[in-house]
Amino acid sequence: MSSGVGVSDEATNTFNGFKLQAPDHKFRYVTFKIEGNQFVVDKTGPREHTYEDFAKALAGDLTVPNPVYECRHGVIDLDCTSKDGRPVAKLVFLSWSPENASIKAKMVYSSSKEALKSVCVGVGIFINATDASELEFATVADGVSKFL
Repeated sequence: MSSGVGVSDEATNTFNGFKLQAPDHKFRYVTFKIEGNQFVVDKTGPREHTYEDFAKALAGDLTVPNPVYECRHGVIDLDCTSKDGRPVAKLVFLSWSPENASIKAKMVYSSSKEALKSVCVGVGIFINATDASELEFATVADGVSKFL
């Protein structure tokens, strides 16, 4: 199902620079949101940032009373360990569609995800999260380990 949401040139260029680690795009992660009828860059994080910083950029602070629940997609250059103990880095596409987000937002983000994924060439791991437990590093690392 197509929603008519496209991907902005800025989002495409930012992802491509991020993937190639171009000098002006040395990020740990990029998050995307829908603005109008296209995906745009929401946030980027410097290489020093951790997975926890990415999760907070993607989902907001879920520990505060009455958190804001907004859908987002993001890509992170995730450092993890392979089954044989080797350190590896993988590009991981994470879709955040919280249970408490509006039904309309969840439908639009879900039906538009393929447009963004088509721009994210080189990402081979796709994970969906709908609550805080699915955003935890251990849960995501377990999902990633199935591809290593």
